[in-house]
Amino acid sequence: MVFKLNNQLLSKIATGNGHGEDSPYFDGWKAYDEDPYHPTKNPKGVIQMGLAENQLCFDLIQEWLKNNPKASICTPEGAEEFRDIAIFQDYHGLPEFRNAVAKFMAKGRGNRVTFDPDRIVMSGGATGAHEMVAFCLADPGEAFLVPTPYYPGFDRDLRWRTGVQLIPVECESSNQFKVTRKALEDAYDTAQLDNIRVKGLLITNPSNPLGTILDRETLKSIVSFVNEKNIHLVCDEIYAATVFSQPDFVSISEIIEEEVECNLDLIHIVYSLSKDMGFPGFRVGIIYSYNDAVVSCARKMSSFGLVSSQTQHLIASMLSDDEFVEKFIMQNKKRLATRYSSFTNGLAQVGIKCLKTSNAGLFVWMDLRRLLKEQTVEGEIALWRVIINNVKLNVSPGSSFRCTEPGWFRVCFANMDDQTMEVALSRIKTFILKSKEAKMSVKKLCWQGSLKLSFSSRIYDEIISPHSPIPIRLSFEPELEPV
Repeated sequence: MVFKLNNQLLSKIATGNGHGEDSPYFDGWKAYDEDPYHPTKNPKGVIQMGLAENQLCFDLIQEWLKNNPKASICTPEGAEEFRDIAIFQDYHGLPEFRNAVAKFMAKGRGNRVTFDPDRIVMSGGATGAHEMVAFCLADPGEAFLVPTPYYPGFDRDLRWRTGVQLIPVECESSNQFKVTRKALEDAYDTAQLDNIRVKGLLITNPSNPLGTILDRETLKSIVSFVNEKNIHLVCDEIYAATVFSQPDFVSISEIIEEEVECNLDLIHIVYSLSKDMGFPGFRVGIIYSYNDAVVSCARKMSSFGLVSSQTQHLIASMLSDDEFVEKFIMQNKKRLATRYSSFTNGLAQVGIKCLKTSNAGLFVWMDLRRLLKEQTVEGEIALWRVIINNVKLNVSPGSSFRCTEPGWFRVCFANMDDQTMEVALSRIKTFILKSKEAKMSVKKLCWQGSLKLSFSSRIYDEIISPHSPIPIRLSFEPELEPV
């Protein structure tokens, strides 16, 4: 006999949708998982452009691993240290690991600042780090302000298990989505009117999904704001070493070391090796807080999501190799710049623009507003469905990032090889050209008077519909080039 579990026996967390999986952001991943692109086995499959992963420098990592087999306890050369690493380790983390991470964080910021290894707290990736910070700083029902557009995972990371709220700070394309003092004040005042206590401001610098950095004056304004309101500032800097062109990245740690009036107890940095090094599978997350109480509390909480001692041992050895780290950081920036240039130039050939101030990250913020049938979220989702189902690209719609202007899409470009990128560009170009041809056909038919306007409109409806069954629908399925 088979018994079906009664959901009433489960918790609200278990039966709720706090994880946020029911969104286009995660639906795109599911579409890829069901039909993944492969150059020979599945050339018409979905290309994954929704995953911000850095695979451009894996050859450098692999070369280092081959030349340093003792760094791993799972090799004949490193097996002698297996026992010491395999037994219980204190949740403070291996001293050599914290020293190496602190040193790497400084190098990624041009050695303009230093970091104290004793303030580094481990976590299972940036996801765990953000949740830990939320637990430390806010109670259920209290809130963080977050400038839009922002990473969709924040709704999961900071809210799901903590009960904390996120209040959007609305930023606009008219000024390249810059975070302004007015936008911060407006969001704060709205929370006050709704009787919501604001405990902090969360910023991402460099930005995900914009690929932009916050300039020095904006950062000073933000520090001034949190000091006046006496709220915390959480700075997500996980893309710090991905800045590939001028201007240079400015860390919040640089700002507070200048002559800026600041309560250091309010400043906290979230970091990881997932983006800068391309190690998301290693789950290396870091909290760096200037508040002693937060460091102490977070370290106790880290017991629930430690970085394995085996990973710590390997990372400590790798990041302590100064020559390798210098080469890696330099090559990473160079390769990101080359890939960004190749991809955006390819988009420009068919008239697609991206946010022009982007100079960091693993993605572009692509502007497809002119392709929307209507300037609404529904219009954006309709276009996104065509891109997923017909063009077979997993890109992420701006509404998933809480962007208030429909038609923007985040497109990741660093998680694939050059050949796959060319296939993706070919599909985009084919789609845009077919779209232009379809619009021209509609206009020509209308001008000739051979069809009524209502019928012409219906033709366009079929063109942008991924499920149209009628024969006159134009196909956007691209002709795939051999790779």
